[in-house]
Amino acid sequence: MQVKFEDLKSIEYKNAWDYQETIFKKIVDEKLAKPNLDPTKRITQNTILFCEHPHVYTLGKSGVQNNLLVNEDFLRKIDATFFKSNRGGDITYHGPGQIVGYPIVDLEKLNLTIRSYIFKLEEAIIHAIAKFDINGTRLEGAIGVWLDVDDSTKARKICAIGVKAGRMVTMHGFALNVNTDLTYYRHINPCGFTDKGVTSMEKELCYKLDFEKVKHEVKKSISEMFEIELIDG
Repeated sequence: MQVKFEDLKSIEYKNAWDYQETIFKKIVDEKLAKPNLDPTKRITQNTILFCEHPHVYTLGKSGVQNNLLVNEDFLRKIDATFFKSNRGGDITYHGPGQIVGYPIVDLEKLNLTIRSYIFKLEEAIIHAIAKFDINGTRLEGAIGVWLDVDDSTKARKICAIGVKAGRMVTMHGFALNVNTDLTYYRHINPCGFTDKGVTSMEKELCYKLDFEKVKHEVKKSISEMFEIELIDG
């Protein structure tokens, strides 16, 4: 199956969110127009967006605002913004040096449940970072990609995942820390955790990575994991 791919480069969080909403609405409208059509035969504008955001904290719909540990004045000092999002999960950070991926896809067309979709998204990231000799895995009871989960004192997240789905169409997605400034995580309890760390590929490997090369591997891994052909749009 072909899926449109767009690299939005650096874009404000709200602008990317609005763009997702536009694509999401088109797909849902297409489904509602022909509700009895076999999903595999339905023509929908399935799209995957990659981007980076300026410094921003986002809180999921089930999140606790107290997990943001600073006030608005401090946010201005560090040139960061804050948004309440309609995705799942708690609070997270987005910023330069982080690959943010937003798949807006019809899960019925991919023959996936929400659970299997998130599993495949995690698996795609695990396979992609393995190309750089980083051994990612899952942490029981926590969505995302983690390192060293067998040692509770060392367990740390390298990729956050937060998804919204309506009419079995997805929004939001993942945020993989590549060359991310991790000091920004000091101002939140990431994903609501107070006892787990956050890391980046740069921190694990002790050098700054070729950002475009990592994006290429993530894009390739998503294509393989979901058995789709990504067409640049």
